[in-house]
Amino acid sequence: MRKLLIGLAVVGIFAGATPAFAQDDGTSEIVVTAMKRLNPDDEDRVKDKPVPVPAAIQMLRRTADFAIQQVVVASDTVDKDEAKKEVLAMVRKAIDLAGSSGVLVASGEIVVEPLTAANYTDLAITDDDDDVNGELVKFLVKVPLAPGIDAKAALAKIDQFIKKVPQVGRAEMKAYSELTLSVVNPEQYRSAIIDLVAKDTAATGAKFGPGYGVEATGLDKPVQWKRASLTEVQLFLPSNSTVRPRN
Repeated sequence: MRKLLIGLAVVGIFAGATPAFAQDDGTSEIVVTAMKRLNPDDEDRVKDKPVPVPAAIQMLRRTADFAIQQVVVASDTVDKDEAKKEVLAMVRKAIDLAGSSGVLVASGEIVVEPLTAANYTDLAITDDDDDVNGELVKFLVKVPLAPGIDAKAALAKIDQFIKKVPQVGRAEMKAYSELTLSVVNPEQYRSAIIDLVAKDTAATGAKFGPGYGVEATGLDKPVQWKRASLTEVQLFLPSNSTVRPRN
């Protein structure tokens, strides 16, 4: 394991963090938190309660790249083959309307992949959801978190898109999960996170005197991530450190 002697101060362990651990290949778009099933009885899908986060300065806090909501298209047509055709036809309509609606469509639960006219028929169609009748398929609707777009605005845009997609037969589309976030290429923030580690240790290093340094480990591990607020994430390295005499 690579070690870095900073000669400044203690770099704390990120206690209590609960990150996702999916591997990132350097280009992937990663879902920050698991898709949490939407409570049909809860009309407020954007919670105003703050998300508790560790106070460690070594976490890089930034706005996520996308707000994401999982949607479901289901048909309760008695003939299963016909129901599946209706479901896929409605998904295709969603793909065609996404661009003009200011949203993107995708698939995946951890690593996000674009959903296109070339691959949408690869989506798994099932009938194993107790809360949804008939043949169904799930996919993602994304909204870029550009300046001026908060969680409520993103959710409103997704709602408008869902209403815009016309039904096919008995197929219907509706929101399935609460709003979550995604980040493109978390590894691109490695250098900035290490800069925060160095800044933190520099701020407290004088307390230990010139005869001490810090041996930091974990800076070579994959960047990890967790949700920090309705639209923000925290990216970090699972580092640890020990204060040692320089001699």
